[in-house]
Amino acid sequence: MENSPNFNAPEPPIRGARGLNILEKIIAHKKTEVAKAKEQTPVEALMQSEYYNRKTFSLKQFLLDENKSGIIAEFKRQSPSKGIINNLADVTAVTKAYTENGASCLSVLTDNHFFGGSNDDLQKARINNIPILRKDFIIDEYQIVEAKSIGADVILLIAACLSPERVQLLAEFANSLQLEVLLEIHNEEELQHICPATEIVGVNNRDLKTFTVDINRSIELSKKISHSKIKIAESGINDIETISIFKKAGYKGFLIGEQFMKQPDPTIAFAEFVQKLKAKEK
Repeated sequence: MENSPNFNAPEPPIRGARGLNILEKIIAHKKTEVAKAKEQTPVEALMQSEYYNRKTFSLKQFLLDENKSGIIAEFKRQSPSKGIINNLADVTAVTKAYTENGASCLSVLTDNHFFGGSNDDLQKARINNIPILRKDFIIDEYQIVEAKSIGADVILLIAACLSPERVQLLAEFANSLQLEVLLEIHNEEELQHICPATEIVGVNNRDLKTFTVDINRSIELSKKISHSKIKIAESGINDIETISIFKKAGYKGFLIGEQFMKQPDPTIAFAEFVQKLKAKEK
């Protein structure tokens, strides 16, 4: 791989660490996890994957397609704040139903320790011909190569655990592998993380340090994000009225997971939600 970064270089400490809040615990564990993965599976082995050279789907194109719902439908089994959400759902069946009922993208949790996900979940979801976001805590170039090797089209970079300089480096590296980047921000300070390599910006209404949710977060920050960026609202979206509010604020995408996954049958919940959304927009 030409101009490859040093995959064995130590990661800088997380920005502004002042104690073990939830996010800091996750990142501390992730550093250990990534170091172990590097020892077990070298980058060269990841590049031999059947998915590595596949043509990726563009989340940007799917979100700008007015005929699609704009919903990024998430498959998530559990979370640190909610505990087990749904540990019985089948990832293949659920993501297939999400796709058939109009999802613009799939978001698949691959963090195991805190969210109960796995790389295998994303690979099983790869039967669907729409973009897939690898939802994880990316801190290292190795994870980006890994994302490519398991069939992802988009990676998530979280401003709360990366410096602006690190976001730019990771985003540019992802782009060099034909992966798009969803940069997630939560407050005004994190606007400085936005760079040319991050064309898609998500505003998370959930504070990852406390896991509290405030949907006004997206409204407040929307005016401060350049119109040249594609905006995605994340977390706390429980009804179609909230989507209407976000659309008026300029959002093209809406990441929703728990709302569907907490239902006995996420596939039915998603189908009904999209039907109501289409009916309202007629």
